[in-house]
Amino acid sequence: MRHTLLYSALLSIGIMSACELKTDKPPLMGGNITSETRLNDAADGENAAHDVQRKEPDATAVGIELPALRPQSGEQILHREGYTASYNSETRLPNWVAWHLTAGHTEGSYGRKGIKFAEDEDVPEPRATDADYYCSGYDRGHMCPSADNKWSEKAQLQSFLFTNACPQMHSLNAGDWNEMEQQCRKWAKRYGDIYIVSGPILYKGRHKTIGHNKVVVPEAFFKVVLCMKDEPKAIGFIYKNMEGNRPKDAYVNTVDEVERITGYDFFPALPDETENRVEASADLKQW
Repeated sequence: MRHTLLYSALLSIGIMSACELKTDKPPLMGGNITSETRLNDAADGENAAHDVQRKEPDATAVGIELPALRPQSGEQILHREGYTASYNSETRLPNWVAWHLTAGHTEGSYGRKGIKFAEDEDVPEPRATDADYYCSGYDRGHMCPSADNKWSEKAQLQSFLFTNACPQMHSLNAGDWNEMEQQCRKWAKRYGDIYIVSGPILYKGRHKTIGHNKVVVPEAFFKVVLCMKDEPKAIGFIYKNMEGNRPKDAYVNTVDEVERITGYDFFPALPDETENRVEASADLKQW
């Protein structure tokens, strides 16, 4: 699955960049750009995209963590200090949230204390608000976790935008999902850096919603992780949005399988041979 035409524009644009009730809005920082804008920018970059395919993967490449854009989907791309999100105005959820987690970004002095979730005024109304979650029975579940953004005050504040959150069962948010977030930080420290994409999974059929703004409740969540240290490798995880306490390997899937379920194309900036190889296998013992 290749989307080189669209992805050349992604590589040319840098990333400009849990369960508390909101009382005050933190300042909203960072802009957004639509996939339509990126598609127009890509029109002149076809040759450059083919050049990128032939290069060896570069662990410092801007945007290597970003999935391929889907211009016909109506997604809105939001660039934040610590992550990039694809937003879905129909579900009031992110389609996916992607970020480059370095060893240095696993620590910092900007904690979450006192920060409340906030509406993202960069997306159109109706949009998720704190009132939608109140008494819903669901946590405001971070996709890009707060603890991955302690390195920057701006990044920390932006991690609490609702465009980085989904309704999530508390036992999952505070349990196995949190354990995997901690594991990713351990991997970033071990290897120097990793690339992560996370988001909701919506199966076919009608979906439960919460609140006046009808925020969709995902049936499950995915996370895919890429490591470029030494021999590149990747692994995927799928978590049902339900109670449970299971070992990490109970959630393991290949990235190919996560792509099949979600319809997204992960890590398209990699050369074809590398992408095909790392996405076809998943062995937690190798990590």
